[in-house]
Amino acid sequence: MSTETPARVLEGKTCVVTGATSGIGQETALGLAKRGGHLVLVARSQERAEATLAAIQREVTGATGEIHLADLGVQAEVRRAANEILARHPRIQLLVNNAGVVNLRRETTADGLEATFAVNHLAYFLLTELLLPALVAAAPARIVNVSSEGHRFGKLDFEDLMAEREYQGMRVYGRSKTANILFTQELARRLTGTGVTVNCLHPGAVSTRLGHQHGWWAPIVTTLLKPFFRSPERGAETSIHLATAPEVADVTGQYFKDLRAVEAAPHATDLENARRLWERSTELCGPPASEGAPL
Repeated sequence: MSTETPARVLEGKTCVVTGATSGIGQETALGLAKRGGHLVLVARSQERAEATLAAIQREVTGATGEIHLADLGVQAEVRRAANEILARHPRIQLLVNNAGVVNLRRETTADGLEATFAVNHLAYFLLTELLLPALVAAAPARIVNVSSEGHRFGKLDFEDLMAEREYQGMRVYGRSKTANILFTQELARRLTGTGVTVNCLHPGAVSTRLGHQHGWWAPIVTTLLKPFFRSPERGAETSIHLATAPEVADVTGQYFKDLRAVEAAPHATDLENARRLWERSTELCGPPASEGAPL
């Protein structure tokens, strides 16, 4: 990567990032801070979030940021964090939905929802909906959703979104990443004319903490495979590109890989699937966020 100091194109802009306490998310937050953005980190762990913010501030002179705690698998916590953010920031220029999980065994959230789908898709959907008034108020603004090439083996089963009939961990993960792409397309359609763009991306195979909650063997497997992974710094490149590059300022509803728009799998680009997923997500997340919400 270039060692040149990035232009401070985010000076004075509020940048909300989820999943920023490790891996791609942390490198994304660092890249945004280098470009002058005020970081709003949504995290589950106060300790890890404080350590992340401190590390960024040591590396970037004058970097500013704040922490809002939320378990993104719990909708009440997503709503609380969003309300706290909106109270401080009536205008938000950037939202990066980055947080994600991989569960090899089926788990459910406090809301009774399958955890991978809840965190990887419904949290994106709900947090974005809640923050949309501030994003529209700040237009031009951008939304960046981190998906994955894993979507290619994850065709949605609308009759079993909660994976109750059959649970295969990586397939369920792939379905959640398909949902990210479908959500991006439908949101882009609904945001036409608002000045807010939304795109999604594959960060590449990156060595991160994803999946490390599954016992002693998971970090060992990650270590063995590390030579085949790209670094989190490289993995964050496309997220930062979509968040800041002038050449994509007017691009919306696209799926990116290695800084370029590419074709997603057919099941992830079906407009009827996108519409249907939006309706089911609305049902699963409850009533609209607020009367002022633009969608």
